[in-house]
Amino acid sequence: MPPFALPRNSRVVDGKIWEGSNQAERTKRFKIYRWNPDRGGNPQLDTFTIDLDACGPMVLDALIKIKNEIDTTLTFRRSCREGICGSCAMNIDGANHLACIWPIADIRGDVIIYPLNHMRVIKDLVVDLEPLYAQYCLIKPWLRAETPSPPDRERRQSIEERAKIDGYWECILCFCCTGACPSWWWTGERYLGPAVLLQAYRWIADSRDEATEERLDDLHDPFRLYRCHTIMNCTRTCPKGLNPGKAIALIKKTILERRT
Repeated sequence: MPPFALPRNSRVVDGKIWEGSNQAERTKRFKIYRWNPDRGGNPQLDTFTIDLDACGPMVLDALIKIKNEIDTTLTFRRSCREGICGSCAMNIDGANHLACIWPIADIRGDVIIYPLNHMRVIKDLVVDLEPLYAQYCLIKPWLRAETPSPPDRERRQSIEERAKIDGYWECILCFCCTGACPSWWWTGERYLGPAVLLQAYRWIADSRDEATEERLDDLHDPFRLYRCHTIMNCTRTCPKGLNPGKAIALIKKTILERRT
């Protein structure tokens, strides 16, 4: 990266400055983590200057504009653009967010974008989620019941029973919370992390599920559950406003109550 200020509406790609139009009145610089496994070498930050008057309001809009109009090799995940799929989770301005619902206007100075923390980078802003999905499969995230369902209707819940899973079923598995968790950084190969544990509690709290004891036995492990040190980064960073730290505490409380 050059040690001097870039010309207005310019960008840096592969260490070179590329000039853009100087007519823009409102511009913003985006510094984006880049690494291409086909080229090897060290990662770098490429700088792109965007005309905000010709761009949508969200960080994802800027990324799409860069990919469509400036550098087609920029690689990132995205899908719904509505904060529902979780695909565009990344580290923006020092914290994990969904790029599609994070306003550019909320960021002072340059917009600095990295992949999610402490995950293997596949290319640019795309990280390897396979280990996280493998951990998700460990909790068997589906309704488990031996009792046959009624032939003429669904398995019913009372309003009170249904309310017990509010704040947990809304998780979209973006893994912003897991990427922000120091406990997962240290022992991620054995600790399940906040996203998976929140999903685990979603099924423990579901009155229709009949595998509660088995689920608790599977989680009652020094590493799978008890590596949580209540740092609470997970709750602070969740883009859906959920509380994984509370879910983990409730799992511990349920295990304690079942065994006393």
